[in-house]
Amino acid sequence: MSDFAGMEDLLQDFLIEAGDLLSGVDNKLVDLERAPDDRGLLNEIFRGFHTIKGGAGFLNATELVTLCHLTENLFDNLRNGQLDVTPEVMDVILEATGTVREMFSTLERGTQPSAADPTLIARLKQAIAGELVVVAAAEAVAAAAARRPGLVAAAPLAAPAAIPPGPDWELLHGAVTGAVAKPAPGAPVPAPARAPARAPEEVIKAAVGRRVGDKPGANAPTGRRETERQRDNSIRVDTTRLDQVLNLSGEIGLTKNRLNALRSEILSGRNDTETLHSLDLAVSQLDLLVSDLQNAVMKTRMQPIGRLFQKYPRIARDLARNLGKDVELVLAGEETEIDKTMIEDLGDPIIHLIRNAVDHGVEDAAERVAAGKPEKSMVRLEARQEGDHIIIVVADDGRGMNPERLRAKAIEKGLITDEESNAMDERQSFNLVFLPGFSLAAQVSDVSGRGVGMDVVRTNIQKLNGSIEIQSQMGKGTTFVISLPLTLAILPVLLVRIGDQPFAVPLSMVREILPIDIREVQEVGGRATMVVRGEVLPILPLVGLLGWPLERVPQYGVLMQVAELSFILAVDTFAGREDAVIKSLDDFRPKGVAGVTTLSNGQIVLILDMKELLGSAGDHRGMPRLALIPKEPVAA
Repeated sequence: MSDFAGMEDLLQDFLIEAGDLLSGVDNKLVDLERAPDDRGLLNEIFRGFHTIKGGAGFLNATELVTLCHLTENLFDNLRNGQLDVTPEVMDVILEATGTVREMFSTLERGTQPSAADPTLIARLKQAIAGELVVVAAAEAVAAAAARRPGLVAAAPLAAPAAIPPGPDWELLHGAVTGAVAKPAPGAPVPAPARAPARAPEEVIKAAVGRRVGDKPGANAPTGRRETERQRDNSIRVDTTRLDQVLNLSGEIGLTKNRLNALRSEILSGRNDTETLHSLDLAVSQLDLLVSDLQNAVMKTRMQPIGRLFQKYPRIARDLARNLGKDVELVLAGEETEIDKTMIEDLGDPIIHLIRNAVDHGVEDAAERVAAGKPEKSMVRLEARQEGDHIIIVVADDGRGMNPERLRAKAIEKGLITDEESNAMDERQSFNLVFLPGFSLAAQVSDVSGRGVGMDVVRTNIQKLNGSIEIQSQMGKGTTFVISLPLTLAILPVLLVRIGDQPFAVPLSMVREILPIDIREVQEVGGRATMVVRGEVLPILPLVGLLGWPLERVPQYGVLMQVAELSFILAVDTFAGREDAVIKSLDDFRPKGVAGVTTLSNGQIVLILDMKELLGSAGDHRGMPRLALIPKEPVAA
């Protein structure tokens, strides 16, 4: 039975509010480490812990109250100038926030959290008393030795817990204790200046709060799954947006009444010009109102991406400190709004990209100084809206990627042949990192080396109907650019026809529509091509991509841009433009089909996944070898 019988609503409200507060505290702690004299930050963090403590008190979560109270006391001394913000103090504070998050996980299961690790409590008390700095130097040497093989540590450290193979990590709820042996009961507690370096997998466990790659609560007990399901199905909406929906609903109701009155007049035999004109105006007004209502409802699903970004500074900070690097994560575009369902699925790919940037992308301080760079490396996480797409950028100023080395490693692992390597350009060489099993790491570590992370990134992005592109320059850094549709629910499409069968293609990929003059078609490299404003473009019949027989010469072409590929999609004719409400095919999805939509006449139309169609058709750069002009005469 739950320890919170009759308090479920209060518990849910506390977990949502306190979770947001703790994420904000994590970010402010990273900022505080860069600006230790900022009294405003200290006051904000102090208030955050004080608020969490107050909510925990209502729930009688005694152990959580105790931990928050000690941390609050530490911040009180810091903001009053009695203590200085040192790396050692920051490590203790961050360990405490990880334990608080772990206690939240226990509360989600409907049980009271147990007491915090006695070692952590002792270290918090030492920090409050100002005793941590006494052995800071010795502990720093030990931690550095633990991070760098070949150095002899001043004091032996217990090996970190084994990390299971593959990209899936253990349930990421709170900090993982046990990285160092606990003292026996009654034994004097040493005064370490900082906790030993944790495995990067554990660092992410402390900051993320769930298993990367899983839906929240996938392997959790039933009670917790129910709790998280309730939280995942909820969304915070600005009341002004709800007011707009309410006002539009009222306007639609008035228009409906007007249409009913006009219907009665027409049925009674009144069909003069004035009545018909009034009917036309009412229908036009209803069309505008429904369109506005649809947009307003869609906006209620949009959430600032900053809610996703706010957990990453802590992750980057802890990973960098564990690896002995000085890395600052810079956030931009946090106010950019994106569909809530996409925010939930973007967490894993961005975590992979950030940890790869910190581990592989940026150099350590000595290497950066030798290359004439500042010791501190920068990783930039940015979001912005471009048209009906959201662009997310993860960039570092590290060593960059070497295309030749990438091709050589892919050949060594048997992922490509020598012939394929010789035919690759720079862009294709960069894309090798997305192949399953590809890794440049010399040995498998807690962070990387299994060759699965980037494959997971691309797969998850493609599930969101997005694309990812790599830009890199040796010695300057690497940039990953993710492009996603603004929402997954409504998609502007162009309707094309093959015979009597309509298909929908995303309008965002369409550059223009043009007629196909058979006299202008030329064969280049076994492909049918056309020259459009000096650009030689291959012509790909849609029937060929679908595997249908070519029965007539297509009359029209759709000039399309899919990622970096430009081509002409040959079709019979067009059926106009639609704003498609996408219906997914969860149980059965044919290859090359993103979903279905229903037209105004009730006809069901398949929405084509052009990236998948091109990829399944086969050859260089995704372009299939399809002949537009058949060998035998066909009907015109």
